[in-house]
Amino acid sequence: MKNKSLELIANKLVRAFLKNKIINPIPNHFVKNIDKANKFRKLCESKIKKPIIGFKAGGTAIPVLKKLKEKKPFIASVYENNLLKNKSSVKINKYTLGIELEVCYLINEKIFNSKKKITNKNIKQLITHSVPCIEIVGYRQKKSGIKYLGDLCSDFGANVKFIIGTKKKFKNIDVSNLVTTISNNKINHTVHGNTNTVYRNPINSLKFVLDTIKKDKININKNFFVFTGSTVGVVPIKGKGFYSGTIKKIGSVKTKII
Repeated sequence: MKNKSLELIANKLVRAFLKNKIINPIPNHFVKNIDKANKFRKLCESKIKKPIIGFKAGGTAIPVLKKLKEKKPFIASVYENNLLKNKSSVKINKYTLGIELEVCYLINEKIFNSKKKITNKNIKQLITHSVPCIEIVGYRQKKSGIKYLGDLCSDFGANVKFIIGTKKKFKNIDVSNLVTTISNNKINHTVHGNTNTVYRNPINSLKFVLDTIKKDKININKNFFVFTGSTVGVVPIKGKGFYSGTIKKIGSVKTKII
């Protein structure tokens, strides 16, 4: 595909992202191969002038990666306008895939000036706070389901909104086996999960994100959030009203679906 056509399609998706619109699906050429999907995502992100406040890990469930025949997750930028306070409302549409419950970390900006290799021992020195988070995932396109990991990656990581709970100063607790729950009492819908579904554990997912940031030479010169991936999978939104998420030892968070 010629660069002119590539730019045209990227511009359409960027406008949809900025104006909260839905467009026709982008060609499968961009989504079948995860490397091409990543390159397309980076092109789209380069056109966004809004402040970046963090990064998400996508595709962190090992069974999903195996099903999609992929070896590792991907990352995507998270913009300031997509970050909401606890109990905020989110309007969904029929292309919203679902709701997720995640462990989020606030990372010290000193990582951008450090040349040290990130290890399991020193990574926790970079974390300032832990935060419970709900992510609403969905497309800016008229498509449903996930056939390729690139479906999510190419569309800004399928970021719709992130709702964060109370930030707590980081404590070195074991997050490899924490019980999680997300529920909507109004419709009697509850889903249980565990942090061990997140790329083996959220710290492992965090390391993947930070390694990728350093490899890609990204620098936003400020503390930033890392959203490590869903502990409950992508939970279909079966009704409107408040969804409450709880992660043992991390905290709780709510959002109102309208």
